Amino acid sequence: MNGKATETFSTRALEGEGVGKRALVTGLHGFTGYYVARELTRAGYRVFGTVMPGAETGPDIFTVDLCDRESVIRAVEEVQPDVVVHLAGIAFVAHSNADLIYRVNIVGTRNLLEALAGARHQASSVLLASSANIYGHVDLPVIDESIAPAPFNDYGVSKLAMEHMAQLWSDKLPIIIVRPFNYTGVGQDINFLLPKIVSHFRAGAREIELGNLDVARDFSDVRMVARAYRRLLALSPPGQIYNVCSGRADSLAGIIDTMSAIAGYSIDVRVNPAFVRPREVQVMVGSNRKLAGIIGELEPTPLADTLRWMYQA
Repeated sequence: MNGKATETFSTRALEGEGVGKRALVTGLHGFTGYYVARELTRAGYRVFGTVMPGAETGPDIFTVDLCDRESVIRAVEEVQPDVVVHLAGIAFVAHSNADLIYRVNIVGTRNLLEALAGARHQASSVLLASSANIYGHVDLPVIDESIAPAPFNDYGVSKLAMEHMAQLWSDKLPIIIVRPFNYTGVGQDINFLLPKIVSHFRAGAREIELGNLDVARDFSDVRMVARAYRRLLALSPPGQIYNVCSGRADSLAGIIDTMSAIAGYSIDVRVNPAFVRPREVQVMVGSNRKLAGIIGELEPTPLADTLRWMYQA
């Protein structure tokens, strides 16, 4: 199917797709959760969400520890969702607590799938957020979904294990798995690379410590990612895996130059050997052809526009 035909089909299928339906977003107060909830609300869904114990709650927001099986079951029984976007989990690659990474990303996801499979009302689509980290250090011009996974850290291993575990529920639930590459936007924690860079320029810092400036990565705008998730809920058949990415690479050095132009001054970059990863691949770019073939073309936001948005927020 060509791009124009796909877009026409997508537009028709998306008309009023959420009206009268309930969406459950785990990790609602997380970086991605905010933008996904906004997209789903615009589509007509009534959005429910889960947050960790101790977080601020409100209408349609449930306090849920994913590792507490009974807590997850109670929330699902209360919501009876039509669609689910599972975002809750440990998202920071360098998180120091490996035990928590595995328990939340694998056991927590299993608890959710078990609850959904046993619910009185069966969801029409369950989207699970995995990660492009499952591909590891792949030295190829473009990475598509056929590339064999080879994760190199606990985070990537936990996400790949989550994917395999989810297959146990494939005959009971309409599961879709997404493997997002790097993405960013307003609200992302400064532990992540681009928010760190933007925050230094916003503060007028004169220097910054980074790793290898020659590497180039595939970066997307979080708003585009949220739109892709929304469309997949309505359009994707179950059992599919999709890369979510821009299909282009931006170098770290180029990002620094872009931010210098936005901020109006140059920053002194110091390469910290501790930030240089061993065996680091110079360029990593994802293929979004499979994604576009289902949901239609999503014009990636130029990274300069995303950085400007973050800088001016």
